Parts: sequence; structure tokens; C-alpha cells
Amino acid sequence: MKLLLDTCTFLWTINGSPQLSAKVRALIADRQNEVFLSAVSAWEITVKYSLGKLPLPQPPSEFVPAERTRHEITALPLAEQACMAVGRLPELHKDPFDRMLVCQSIIEGLTLLTPDPLITQYPVAVLW
Repeated sequence: MKLLLDTCTFLWTINGSPQLSAKVRALIADRQNEVFLSAVSAWEITVKYSLGKLPLPQPPSEFVPAERTRHEITALPLAEQACMAVGRLPELHKDPFDRMLVCQSIIEGLTLLTPDPLITQYPVAVLW
């Protein structure tokens, strides 16, 4: 299975947070699954860090790649096709980062791991 982590799912994974569901924890740990972190999440983390809303032990430019590597998570670049797909999404969710993750999931054929109930309104595979 090809899995895309929501930004909060990535942060909870690397911190061992109890907020991460047992099901998602098992999916991420299963070496048969491919686990991805979008450039969109790296962007969101960087924005929140720069606004002082997300404290990190290092700047995001060091922190995100190091944690991805440590947890064997593959970087997913943002393709033009996914960017163009956002214009076809209904306005069910206002968060631009989440909307782009939905588009990437659809375009790339990924299952999105997210606790966000608003995302389930879109035609995208979601697990939590």
C-alpha cells in the first residue's frame, strides 16, 4: 500500500504521540507499505515554524529531512498535475495544505493517513 502522511500524522509519528491511532501506527511500521511525506507538509511545517506556532529542535530545513530519513519516509514532490487538480475540488475544506494533500493522494493513487473528518468528504482513500 502507498501511504501519504498528513502533516499532523508525520509529527505524531516522529514524536511517538499517543494521538496516532494503533491502526495507522501499524500501517506505517509495516515495511511492505511505502510511506510518503509531501513537500506540501514540509511547506506547512516551515510556515508554522516561522510564525512561532510550531517549536522544533532544529530549523525545518534540517529537521524534516532528518526525521524522514530516520523513520524511512520518502519525500513526495509536488507535481503540476496535483496543483491543477485543486481547482476541481469542491470547497468542503478551507485549509489549503489539506486540499493539496487530497489532490496529491488522488493524482498519485495514495491512501491519506489523517484524523481530519473533513477530508473524508472528498473522493480520496483515507485511513485512521
